[in-house]
Amino acid sequence: MAWNEPGGNNRDPWSGGGSGGGRGNQGPPDLDEVIRKVKSRLEGLFGGGGGRRAGNGQSSGDGKTPKAPGSKGIGIIVGLVFAGWVLSGIYIVDEGTRGVVTRFGEYQSVAMPGPHWHFPYPIESVESVDVSSRRRITVGYQAISPQQTRPVLSEALMLTEDENIVNVQLAVQYQVSDAAAFIFEFVDPQQTLKELTESALREVVGKREMDYVLTEGRAEVAQSTRDLINEALDYYEPGIEVLEVVIQDVQPPEQVQSAFEDAIRAREDRERLINQAQAYRNEIIPRAEGEAARIREEAGGYQARIVQRAEGDASRFSQQLAEYTKAPEVTRDRLYLDTMERVLGRSGKVLIDVDSSQPLMYLPLDRMMRQNPQGDASGESSSSMNNTLSSNTSSNSSMGGSSSGSLRTRETR
Repeated sequence: MAWNEPGGNNRDPWSGGGSGGGRGNQGPPDLDEVIRKVKSRLEGLFGGGGGRRAGNGQSSGDGKTPKAPGSKGIGIIVGLVFAGWVLSGIYIVDEGTRGVVTRFGEYQSVAMPGPHWHFPYPIESVESVDVSSRRRITVGYQAISPQQTRPVLSEALMLTEDENIVNVQLAVQYQVSDAAAFIFEFVDPQQTLKELTESALREVVGKREMDYVLTEGRAEVAQSTRDLINEALDYYEPGIEVLEVVIQDVQPPEQVQSAFEDAIRAREDRERLINQAQAYRNEIIPRAEGEAARIREEAGGYQARIVQRAEGDASRFSQQLAEYTKAPEVTRDRLYLDTMERVLGRSGKVLIDVDSSQPLMYLPLDRMMRQNPQGDASGESSSSMNNTLSSNTSSNSSMGGSSSGSLRTRETR
C-alpha cells in the first residue's frame, strides 16, 4: 500500500513513525537538525564539547565543557591510519622497468612488471630502473641539441703511435642488464662507463698510426674499443650491457687541418690514378692474351700446313723417282713439259712470223691498262708507251732485216 493511500495512518516518508511521535505531517526534515544530530554523534564518539541538556532534549547554550574522546573513536582512528599505511605499500612496476626492493636500505629483491606489495615506508622502499630504453654517453663532444654539438677537446685530443694528435669523437649506446647491480655496484654508473670508454679509446688509438685511424681504420678502432669496454664490464659487473660503439668523427687538430686536407686530396688522386691504371690493365691484358692466342693458333696452322706440304712434296718426289728409274726419257720429257706449262701459263706470249723485211709495231694495251687502269697518270703511261714502242721497233727491225712477205701475228695467253 502506498504511503498516501487511505488506511496508511497518514504516514509519509518524512514522518518519524506513528501517531503522537515524530513530526507528523510536517514535511521533509530540517537539514540543520540532521547536521546537528550527526555532529553530536561524532562528538560523542571522538569527544567534543558537552553541556547541560534541557528538558526538551536540546543542549543549553551555556556551560559547555570539553569531553575526552572515547576508546571506540581512538580505535577507529588508529585502524584507519593503519589501513592507509598498509595500502601505501601497494605499487605497480611499469612494462620495461624493474623495481628494486630494499629493506632498511638493504637489497631484498627485484620486482617484475605488474602490481606488487611491500612493507610500507620506512621499512621497505622501491626504486624503479628503466631496463628497456637505450642510453647514450659521448666522448669528445657534448650534445647541446639534437642537431647541434659542442666539442670537448680535453676528451677528444688523443696521441697516436706515430706521435701525432687526432681529434676523436665517439658515442656509446648501452642498456641496463641488471637493475640491482646498476644501483648498488657504483655510485655513478654512467660516469664510470664514460671514463672507462675514454680510457679504452685512448689505448686503442695509441697503438695505431694516424693515417690508419683517419682513413680505413675507423670501424676497427670502434670494434677494438667495444671489446675492451666489455672486458672491463665483465670484470666489474656494473649491470650495464654495451650495445654499440660508433665513431662520430675523426679529424686532425684544427691547426693542421688545411695541410691534412691537401694530403687527403693527394691520397685520393693516387687512388684514382691507381684505379685508372688497373682498368687500363684489365682492358689491355685480355686483348694481348687474345692476340697472342690467335698468333699461336696461326703459327700452329702454318706449321701443320708447311709440314704437310713438305711431306707431300717428299712423297711426290719419291714416286717420281720410282717412275724415273723405270723410264728415264719419258719421265724427263714429262717433267719438262709440266714445268714449261706452269711457267708459260702465268705469262703473256707473242708469236711473230715475219715473211718480209717490214718492221712490226706492237702495242701491249692489256699490259699498259693493268699498269695504269684509270689513265690518270698520263706522263707515266706515255713514257712507258714510248719505251715499249722503241723496244718493239728495234726488235722488229733486227728480226725482219732479210725477211719479206706478209706478216702474221698471234698473241696467246
